[in-house]
Amino acid sequence: MTSFKTVERIITSEQVHEGGGFLVHRPFPTRELSFLDPFLLLDEMGPAQHGPGEAKGAPDHPHRGFETVTYMLSGEMGHRDSAGHSGVVGPGDVQWMTAGRGVVHSEMPTANFQSHGGLMHGFQIWVNLPKAEKMAAPRYQGLTSAELPTADLPGGRVKVIAGEVAGVSAKVQTHTPILFLDFTLRPGARLEQSVPVGFNSFAYVISGTGDFAGREAKPHELVSFSGDGGTVAVASRDTELRFLLLAGQPLNEPVARYGPFVMNTQAELFQAFADFRDGRMGKIG
Repeated sequence: MTSFKTVERIITSEQVHEGGGFLVHRPFPTRELSFLDPFLLLDEMGPAQHGPGEAKGAPDHPHRGFETVTYMLSGEMGHRDSAGHSGVVGPGDVQWMTAGRGVVHSEMPTANFQSHGGLMHGFQIWVNLPKAEKMAAPRYQGLTSAELPTADLPGGRVKVIAGEVAGVSAKVQTHTPILFLDFTLRPGARLEQSVPVGFNSFAYVISGTGDFAGREAKPHELVSFSGDGGTVAVASRDTELRFLLLAGQPLNEPVARYGPFVMNTQAELFQAFADFRDGRMGKIG
């Protein structure tokens, strides 16, 4: 018999400004929800329409102890880091960067986007690393939209960014088991998606209005599901529904975080700041 998940809470994102001053909608971390182990942060960048030269990004800044995931829907960001990696993240592309023991990186609108302007819309997600891998070597995975597998569903379509669904496996390699899916459902469609036992899971609505386990959710709202495993039931209303579904195996480890660093103890945080100050995380060449 199918076991269906229930809704634990629905959180409306807060509007904040990050980096050089760009708008994000943030459901966590907030006063209402600190994190959803192993996910530390979810930012929806925009959507915001920019004229030529108006777009802002995140200039050089450090990270240690976790992974940053950038998933673009519209617009174009350029990545550079102190480990020598670089790339462009355009519409439908994903960048999965493992900061590990420490990296300095920047994410800025490309010269092409600054020249023409346009709609900037995307997501950044922080994924915690287990204690044993927090000091791993930095790694960069950049995949274009065409390289991300998709699967047709009875009521729509899914892009598989991490994990496996409908017999389709993602190309991204993760340090811990993670499911990261981008669903589009036609009006009036219904979806039942299973989530592995023991995973924490949530959905985030991009556009349209949907019923998630019987509860209504709309754009900029996060739906957190309760229970260890089971099936998430989603139904679209009279318009197309697009949403992200993320699930991950919790680390169940202490979290010490401040600004761009996430470790297990305060002493490790102090060391991270010292290492960055003394140049041991390198600099962008």
